Amino acid sequence: MNALYRLSTALLYTLFFIPLSWADGIPVDKVYSPYVLANERELEWRFTSRQNDDGNVLAQRLAYGHALSEYLTIEAYIVGERDDTGDFGLQAFEIETRWMLTEQGEFWADWGALFELEKQHKEDIYEFTSGILFEKEFTQTSLTINALLVYEWGKDIEDEFETEFRLKYRYRYLAALQPSIEIYTGEDFVGVGPGFMGVHRYTGQKQLKWELAFIAGLNGDSKDHTLRFALEYEF
Repeated sequence: MNALYRLSTALLYTLFFIPLSWADGIPVDKVYSPYVLANERELEWRFTSRQNDDGNVLAQRLAYGHALSEYLTIEAYIVGERDDTGDFGLQAFEIETRWMLTEQGEFWADWGALFELEKQHKEDIYEFTSGILFEKEFTQTSLTINALLVYEWGKDIEDEFETEFRLKYRYRYLAALQPSIEIYTGEDFVGVGPGFMGVHRYTGQKQLKWELAFIAGLNGDSKDHTLRFALEYEF
């Protein structure tokens, strides 16, 4: 009953804000799993490079996370980007919370919620993201879906709601090598491409995860593709 209450509350919270527009820019990023491990701590590095007709956008994220309970984890990020002159510097700060709404295997699918607050470093721009995380296993494959709602506000931006959608269909071939197909949508953007991930386990809860994906845009531009890579050490 508690799990059902958590799930229904998060669903109502997200669905209350029916999408008003598609998200700005490109939402190619991590596809979040709903799971939280008690006492988990993690260090994470993400790298994203998007190349299109307007040039190249390069971004990196460094993060530290800690599980506050068996259902809730919090993670803090610093975000760096390369500007128009080619210099790489601090772009934003983020604080992120994931909430596991159901026990793994408790229902026909596993559910979670994501809440994230971002502040631009040199501009009065804030961004709050909330969404539902879904994962379902089919024999040796897993389907993970993120449905996210984004609200932007501040003196340097027009207030608006946006939405993002991310999907990963993964084949658990080996722990160290799991190929997948990933799909992303956003404003004037639909992207799809292959991905790969793997896990190397050490003693106890210690493990190293890696992810790599190449996403091609299908929105009509002559050139629009994104490379994303991530390393995550859990201990």
